[in-house]
Amino acid sequence: MTDLQCAARVFVARHGEAVYESELLSDAGGWLTTLGREQARLLAEAMANERIARVWTSDMARAVQTGEIVAGALGVDVVVRKGLREFGVGDAAGTDGVPDPFAATFASWLAGDLAARIPGAESGEEVVERYGAVLEEIADAHRGESVLVVSHGGVMCMALSALARNLALSHSRDLPMPNCGVVALEGDDDGWVARSWAGTTL
Repeated sequence: MTDLQCAARVFVARHGEAVYESELLSDAGGWLTTLGREQARLLAEAMANERIARVWTSDMARAVQTGEIVAGALGVDVVVRKGLREFGVGDAAGTDGVPDPFAATFASWLAGDLAARIPGAESGEEVVERYGAVLEEIADAHRGESVLVVSHGGVMCMALSALARNLALSHSRDLPMPNCGVVALEGDDDGWVARSWAGTTL
């Protein structure tokens, strides 16, 4: 990040509730349910007093739809970035996800082993690198402004815990991210600091 004298405030939100074309695992985007659309409208209300300059979202449909609802309510533009998407399912694509094929790798990430890799997909280090790169792009584009980022629960819990210097990687272990839950971030000379996590002040 540059010129942190005018750092951005970045609110990172999970997308609204979604359904998918198949019960089998895939990297497909899904789409919002009626409840998910209502959650997005409530997110827009929660952001109404934050003077949001722009909404950034992952390229997965459930995030884009959430972002478009919020942006429409706030009267701002939407920017899409692939780097904000959920971690990939890798070799588990096409399976029913029973037992959970990601549990061991995700537990390793939260325990500090970011070299662990989902078979056929990314390592934790790779996830944090591409996610952090987009957050830096956002911070540099919005110095002195507030922005909303719409992303995904798994990648938020792991990558934000890794990027925020006041959080342990294990922070989210007992704090799952609800649909449209928000993490508030601020930048400083040493990087990112999390100010709140899903409604809890840090």
